[in-house]
Amino acid sequence: MKFAQATLLPLLLFLGSIVSLSQTQSAPTAAEVVQVTGLTGIKENTKGALTVEHGTLTFATSKSSCDVSAASIQDVVTGNDSQRVIRGTVGALTMLAPYGAGRAISLLRNKIDTLTIQYRDSNGGLHGAVFTMPVGKAELIKESLLAQGAHTSIPSKEESTADPNQQSETKEQQR
Repeated sequence: MKFAQATLLPLLLFLGSIVSLSQTQSAPTAAEVVQVTGLTGIKENTKGALTVEHGTLTFATSKSSCDVSAASIQDVVTGNDSQRVIRGTVGALTMLAPYGAGRAISLLRNKIDTLTIQYRDSNGGLHGAVFTMPVGKAELIKESLLAQGAHTSIPSKEESTADPNQQSETKEQQR
């Protein structure tokens, strides 16, 4: 009887941790982003919330929202970029500062992540959208989209650090 309890307890703990991990991964992924371009009915450079849940990528602002089915997403690509810290009219006027100081000020930049998606609409039309967001958010959204049926041409960091032999076999099978 003690042997059965001794083997069942670790097994139950292990299974409980797996269940809790799967529940954690199915939680909605959200980020405050800027939609640079691409979504139908949304103006360029619009700030809003990007969420991924129930197989749908949703970009919502205070005035409107746009949904894209994860299954219709043919490619998800993330990247790193930077943008000027001082933007707009003030940023342009800094270029006029004496002795080249404006040029130095314009070099001040902050880092951002980019997320680019390519998807098909209900009529089969091909569309693309680009989002910028705080560093570290794009990869999380990409992983969530891939888990819910989206596709990518560039593997995620975890897949790219996997067994190289397995990757080469996969590439050969695709050819």
